[in-house]
Amino acid sequence: MSKLYITAFVLFLSLSSSMLAQSKADRIVGYYLTYDDETGKEKSQVQIFKAANGKYYGQIVWLKVPTDNGKPKLDAKNPDKQLQTKPILGLQMLKNFVYNASKDEWSEGSIYNPANGKTYNCFMKFENASKLKIRGFIGSSWMGLGKTAYWTKEANSR
Repeated sequence: MSKLYITAFVLFLSLSSSMLAQSKADRIVGYYLTYDDETGKEKSQVQIFKAANGKYYGQIVWLKVPTDNGKPKLDAKNPDKQLQTKPILGLQMLKNFVYNASKDEWSEGSIYNPANGKTYNCFMKFENASKLKIRGFIGSSWMGLGKTAYWTKEANSR
């Protein structure tokens, strides 16, 4: 009988720690306000979500200035000519992020910058409960060839 209790207790502990790690990983899910690099003003809102494959992705769900001359802003600088006619609104800009519990960050993903049409390696990490650090880089993060941005977590979609 005591073996049954011990087995049940060990199972409970392993499930609890697994659920805790999962909830910690999923705290990135939500809406984030992004800012213009030059002016520091609001630029867009990105929704980060967890896909069925367990990885995290992000798409642009709101733009401060959604149009150019009355027409939706397009992904005009995309290196793939077929994608240059797609609107920026709805664009998936974050792909394939995996939570690294030992570093408490989301890594192994990429970020696409529609302003220049380039894709960079990337990691994301919370600075505090509402401030997400986004670091896009070329090569390895330790090489220092990259750019850091900070996004603010918001409660709702705009």
